[in-house]
Amino acid sequence: MARILLVEPFHGGSHGAWAGGLMAHSRHDVVAVSHPGAFWRWRMRGAALTLAQATDEVVHEHGPPDVVLVSAMVDLARWLGFTRRFLGDPAVVLYLHENQLAYPLSPNQKADDEFPLCNWMSMAAADEVWCNSSFQLDGLLHALPALLEMAPDEPHTGFLPSVAGRCHVVPVGVDLADVPSRGSGAQLPEVPLVLWNQRWDHDKNPSAVFNALGRLADEGVAFSVAVVGENVRADPREFTAARERLGDRVVQFGFVGREDYVDLLGRADVVVSAAHHEFFGIAVVEAMAAGCVPVLPDALSYPGLVGGWADAALYPEGGLTDRLREVLVDLPAWRARAVGLDDWIRRFDWRTVVSDYDERLEGLATAGPSRGAN
Repeated sequence: MARILLVEPFHGGSHGAWAGGLMAHSRHDVVAVSHPGAFWRWRMRGAALTLAQATDEVVHEHGPPDVVLVSAMVDLARWLGFTRRFLGDPAVVLYLHENQLAYPLSPNQKADDEFPLCNWMSMAAADEVWCNSSFQLDGLLHALPALLEMAPDEPHTGFLPSVAGRCHVVPVGVDLADVPSRGSGAQLPEVPLVLWNQRWDHDKNPSAVFNALGRLADEGVAFSVAVVGENVRADPREFTAARERLGDRVVQFGFVGREDYVDLLGRADVVVSAAHHEFFGIAVVEAMAAGCVPVLPDALSYPGLVGGWADAALYPEGGLTDRLREVLVDLPAWRARAVGLDDWIRRFDWRTVVSDYDERLEGLATAGPSRGAN
């Protein structure tokens, strides 16, 4: 059993679920240091120093780690500099839930190479880089050359092949133990329940979903809708407008606790997304594991999630309203097309993927560090 130090700069949402899941399921001795899931820009700029201080206390109490696993919303190179006197010489893994080279800008955000370069320098400092999906890794390696070629001199492009060679796809684990299975004998509802269960932010493109639902409501298509997820905005005006427009069709609105959320997963019939950005998709995985018929873009990480069920799960660009209408007016047929997807998607259950994590961590603990970008 190896001693693992887990460093999570942004312990909230999917990041927090990932960290907690690994600690709960790993056979290794995993000890964590973290900061709350807020102020992501400050985490990337300043958390290296405060997380190093917290690490000093943990190392003093538990001893030096065999492997350090660092979630990427921190400047890893700086953190390693601050911890060099007490950390020892463990292997270091950078885990990318997302990266700033491919993350869509918010409406109030200007393009800037500060955070993309922070991601790159962290990658170069790590012994291994783990991405949560092939979609993210492929996009990241495609985007890096253009970033590195912007240097006025002493470019980093020569380091890219060695860093790319240390990159691997290691999917997020999802806690599916309490998520109910639909079963082939599930009764058909009188009115299908549509679930939108993502983070309330611009990159999830909620307006497209609400506009589609509004048009279908105007057509008289029968459905109810649950809008849940974490609200990260002070003024989610499109959500408020959608609630008013859809009226009594809205049966749940806002964040719900785990028990109520799992109950909702068991009652929902359709899960819908129009996201502009999705590097993995934990919420969609949960809904598909519960037997929801997916209505997802044929883009981003979704093709990799659904595999051979693409025809049953994915709609083409511009096809959201038409696909959603087809599913809602003939739910039995679309359920039949999606048979088996709920079992297939459970390959991401923590109880399954943790063996891959544990084997990789044990191998790193045995082999030791490979010394970053060299």
